[in-house]
Amino acid sequence: MLVGDRMAKPPITAAPGDLLSHAAQLMNSGRFRRLPVLSDNKLVGIITERDLREHRGHLEQTRVNDTMITNVITVAPDVILEDAAQIMLDRQIGGLPVVADGQLIGIITVSDVMKAFLDMMGASNGGSARLDFRLEGEEHGFVEASRIVAREGGEVLGVGSYRNNLGESPVCYLRLITGDAEKIAKALRVSGFDVLGIHRVGGAAKPSA
Repeated sequence: MLVGDRMAKPPITAAPGDLLSHAAQLMNSGRFRRLPVLSDNKLVGIITERDLREHRGHLEQTRVNDTMITNVITVAPDVILEDAAQIMLDRQIGGLPVVADGQLIGIITVSDVMKAFLDMMGASNGGSARLDFRLEGEEHGFVEASRIVAREGGEVLGVGSYRNNLGESPVCYLRLITGDAEKIAKALRVSGFDVLGIHRVGGAAKPSA
């Protein structure tokens, strides 16, 4: 998934000569935590909630260009979402303006990345359940697990894998949109799968029996 697929566009912006009170009004009305700053349609800075807090009591006397960050870290729309997330994590920032051909075309935030992550995991779909099990060869692999899920009347919405530690057997997760998760987990265990647990959206994990 690319940044351009999940960014907010067009972004709300401020001008260097705007008062901080105006920037605060834009942030409050749109529930934003940051605003790109444009001059002659060029990105020249960014202003954040933190900047506003530092000038509390002086918002009507202070202009955006007096406090904005000018060394702005940007990202292109064709960058993969994981790279954008890594940049935000490494730099400890909550959002990145998206620039193409020198023009600001959007903004990607931590919230956008989290929503994309939930969509990819299938977790944004209410009523679904996630079932985790270890992948251990073809006999206890994804294909056989999918066959058992279908046999038990389940429907898979999403699938993925991860490792808790390098060298360990990978863990596969199946996001089930229909079917009895407990019944499916039991059928997998009977077939020799190491079922780690059942997780429901908005609920606590249920360990395997």
